Formats: sequence, structure tokens, C-alpha cells
Amino acid sequence: MQVAQGSILARQDPQVFEAIQKETERQRYGLELIPSENYPSKGVLEAQASILGSKYAEGYPGRRYYGGCQYVDVAEELARERARALFGAAHANVQPHSGSQANMAAYYAVLAHGDTVLGMSLSEGGHLTHGSPVNFSGRYYRFVPYGVDRESERIDYDQVERLAKEHKPKLILAGYTAYSRTIDFPRFRAIADAVGALFMVDIAHIAGLIAGGAHPSPVPYAQLVTSTTHKTLRGPRGAFILSTEPLAKDVDKAVFPAIQGGPFMHTIAAKAVAFGEAQRPEFALYARRVVENAQALAAELTRQGLRIVSGGTDNHLMLVDLRSTGVTGKDAQESLERAGITVNKNTIPYDPLPPAKTSGLRLGTPALTSRGFAPAEMRQVARLLVKVLGRCGDSQVEREVREEAHELAGRYPLPGVDD
Repeated sequence: MQVAQGSILARQDPQVFEAIQKETERQRYGLELIPSENYPSKGVLEAQASILGSKYAEGYPGRRYYGGCQYVDVAEELARERARALFGAAHANVQPHSGSQANMAAYYAVLAHGDTVLGMSLSEGGHLTHGSPVNFSGRYYRFVPYGVDRESERIDYDQVERLAKEHKPKLILAGYTAYSRTIDFPRFRAIADAVGALFMVDIAHIAGLIAGGAHPSPVPYAQLVTSTTHKTLRGPRGAFILSTEPLAKDVDKAVFPAIQGGPFMHTIAAKAVAFGEAQRPEFALYARRVVENAQALAAELTRQGLRIVSGGTDNHLMLVDLRSTGVTGKDAQESLERAGITVNKNTIPYDPLPPAKTSGLRLGTPALTSRGFAPAEMRQVARLLVKVLGRCGDSQVEREVREEAHELAGRYPLPGVDD
């Protein structure tokens, strides 16, 4: 492990420094396949590590409760302008600290305690904040879950329509963490309009694909759109909310003062950088490559005998059904991690196993695409995955694959660190 020349942290707090160095090496020589993880640019990292993090700035640009905000106002206004331009939205709030808080604020803006919401079940691709009973969303609102068709494993829009007519929700929610197909936003909006509901979309996973033109945008159809900035957008860990103009004041009040205090101005500056990067032509190429790589990975895994839920992918991720291997998602995740490949266990639709074990793996290509991987490398990654899954827990196989994974990853720079 190389010690950075002149590192203050190495001298001041060697334990923290060592943890950072080891994590850097883990990322540099490992194959990252968790679809919600990515590598931000050096510019994003520089903004996030800036002195803006020491400035308190409760309120909004031009309307702060603290003095000395004239320069952080510039950073936030840039982030808001770029987010609006990137997604074609009327209004943007860039202060939410996380995707969960963005969803909390969006609900707070338009719902009352106990209101009915239609959202996808967590076990079939939704998110904790889409109505899980262990989450605030499931405790404070009445969520009615919808899912996917058992045969096609795609969203059952007829079921959504039936449930909407039956329960008359105030809000219908689309956007998912484990769904690999294109979402029909016009159909959702038509269903919402038919029952007098608002339509909201959580694009945390597909925001970068939308920005790059590799997935349709919900902005023309949804009154509310929430997202993180650190997945396919390649920004800092954070979030934002887009809305129509009539909801702008309600959204802003829901973020501050309702659920947050002082915003993270260094992170907002980094969001501005990421939004600017996503407006460049090369980002559109990146978004297309993310999808191409996902489809190459899914195709090779299928060729190697594994089943992909819904038969493939239209976006950056896929769910692998492990039942034919006799291996649980938990065991597969642990064995693959020892082999230098990072994935996450995930339930598949109608999974017979509990979430702590699962019958599936969730794989994604944003991070490896950021490093420069192409379809040929993704097919090689697929073969490494299959090799481990075929002898899950075999220490010799794990060592062999770890060496191959280390060599493959070592051919490509770690964005933000090595470039």
C-alpha cells in the first residue's frame, strides 16, 4: 500500500487513512457490479471535498437565514439551473441529502398522514421508501402494492389500473431499484388521471440513463420526480427533486424547514459539477454503453445457463435467478466477494426465500462502464461469475477468480483517483 506523499491524514490519523487506502485498493482491483454504485469524476470529488462544507446556509439562494452565503448561493443556483436544463423540468430542489429524504419530502409536499399511495412491492422491485412496513413510508401512509406479472415478470399495468380504480389513491408511484425493463410513463399518467391521482416517479437508478437519452424521461408526465445523484448520474452521494411549477413552493417547504436544516453546500456544488458533466455529448455515449454492457452481460450469463428475470434488460441492471444452481443469493454474494467481485443478493419476483437469503443476485454495469469496460470485458466478467457460482464456496476457485478479476480490473483506471 502506497502512502500518499505529504498526506496530512496519514500523519494525523493513520487508522482512518489506512481504511481509506485499503478501500481505494479494494475498488481499484475489484469488479464492482452493484448497480447503485459508481465512480464520480475528479471534479466531483474535488467539489465535495471543498471548504463549502463548512458553510451553514439554511434556506434557499437569496433567502438564507445566515449571512455570508453569496458564494454558496452561486453553487446552488448553478445546480438548480443545470438540473432543470438537463431534465427539462420547471423546478428543481437540490438540497435533499439522500434518495430516501427526497422521497420523504415529496410525500410531505402532497400527502397527509394516512393518504393512500400505489407503489411497487419491495419484493418485486420497489424501494423501502415505496411503502415497506418497516419504513416511515409504510407507517405514515397507506401504501397499496402492485407488482409484476408472474409469467412475463414485467409490470402488470392492468393490475395497476384495477388497483387504482379500487383504492382511489392520492398518489401513484413508479420507478424502482430492481426492475430491468423500460417504464411506460404515459400509461401510468393515464391511469393516474383517470382516478384523479398525482403521478410521481423515483428515477434514482435510471437518472443517468434518462439524462443521456438511453431511457425515456418521466418529466413530461409526472408532477413529481425524485432521484439520487450517485448512481448512473456519476455524481456525489445525494439527491434532488423535480416538480411542476404549481408544486414548487410545496416541495421547497417540505425539504426546508419541514425535514432538513442546513444543506450540504459542498455536496450541492458537487451535484452542480455532475449535472454539468451529464450535459456533455460524451455522457450520452456513456449512458448508451451502460445499457450495451448490461445487455452483453445478461446475454452471456444466459448463454452460460443462468436465467435472467424477465428474459433480459433494457437498462443498467438485471436480476439473476439462482434457483437452478442450488445456491442462495447470500452464499453467492459472499463467495463472489472473496473472489474479488462485488454484487448484492436480491429477491426475485415471487421469491420462495426470505430477503436475508434470496434466490437472486442484482447485477449492474454503471461502475465498470465508467472504468472503460466494453461488451467483450463484460462477457469475461460473466464467465468469472459463472465459474464461482458453479463451485460456490470453493476456496481454490475463489483464489483463481480473484487473480483473474484483479488482473482485469488492473487494466483500467479508477475514475477520480487514477485519471
